[in-house]
Amino acid sequence: MELSNTPARYLDKFIEDHLLPDTHFRKQVKVAIDVICSFLKERCFRGAAHPVRVSKVVKGGSTGKGTTLRGRSDADLVVFLSRLGSFQEQFDRRAEFIQEISRQLKACQSERGLQFEIRGTSWWNPRTLSFVLRSPGMDEGVEFDVLPAFDALGQVPKGYRPDLLVHEHYRPDPQIYVKLIQECKNLGKEGEFSTCFTELQRAFLKQRPTKLKSLIRLVKHWYQMCKEKLGKPLPPQYALELLTVYAWERGNQETIFSTAQGFQTVLELVMNYQQLLIYWTKYYDFENPVIGQYLRMQLKKPRPVILDPADPTGNVAAGDSGSWPRLAQEARAWLSYQCFKNWDGSPVGSWYIPLPENSEDGGTCAIL
Repeated sequence: MELSNTPARYLDKFIEDHLLPDTHFRKQVKVAIDVICSFLKERCFRGAAHPVRVSKVVKGGSTGKGTTLRGRSDADLVVFLSRLGSFQEQFDRRAEFIQEISRQLKACQSERGLQFEIRGTSWWNPRTLSFVLRSPGMDEGVEFDVLPAFDALGQVPKGYRPDLLVHEHYRPDPQIYVKLIQECKNLGKEGEFSTCFTELQRAFLKQRPTKLKSLIRLVKHWYQMCKEKLGKPLPPQYALELLTVYAWERGNQETIFSTAQGFQTVLELVMNYQQLLIYWTKYYDFENPVIGQYLRMQLKKPRPVILDPADPTGNVAAGDSGSWPRLAQEARAWLSYQCFKNWDGSPVGSWYIPLPENSEDGGTCAIL
């Protein structure tokens, strides 16, 4: 059954039947990720012109956050390199490291029957190396994006898990963000270094309730349908993920809720994109004068504004001015569909999103 024709009361079953990855699929993707992580950590830069050490490889994207859709076998791997000592150096040298990773992948094509389909880029300074991994034991290829990054956060503080910055009280040293803001201003590249904060982006979503992550999957599925129908430009998918978290935080906060109401709330927020002013103060806030001044400047920008919770320089709602109106028009049409109606034909309704008293009210800022 198509999503648009699925009655509201069956949306949870739709997610379970069509969107949650099956066990076999998850295992295949995990094996593929392990292969590439081992390659990057153990042999990729062996014999390189300059000694390079991979300090860690972090799974980003939907795979790292636990919001993967069934059948979408893509994985983002952020490679933190010892030879990168600043955001500026990441920008200047990433093409060099991407070229070396590509060269090494091609060199080990025949090992273990692996095949790499590397996707070329015409840009002189690419952010990412994209390729598809295929092997005899896999039903389909797994798409990878590998992104070299400066390890801005450094090592995990003593007492925290070594592989993930998930402690609810963890906050980066404000000077990290001061440095980020200064270097972004110098380069004119706001949001350029979000990969450096992948661990925080992942932690922000990974520990959320299971049902909220299911709602995120549903919104992502809807977004992909819109993308197929409308084409580009559309807002970034990450903006829709954050909008879903925001809708739940401000309108519900329960571990059990009506999926249809949550879905409708997100679509109504999309329709009201011109009023969106959203940020979180989990990892940064207004206390530091440099960060505080910069945040106030960010919040005065034309709406929609949705700041990356891990990167204050990244307004993930920015981009092509026509992208939000196109998505809003589609959201408006969807609200008349079966998936937003109760068994008796009445509308399911949406969550109430309260208005804050001012733009620095609490951890998130609602629609103003």
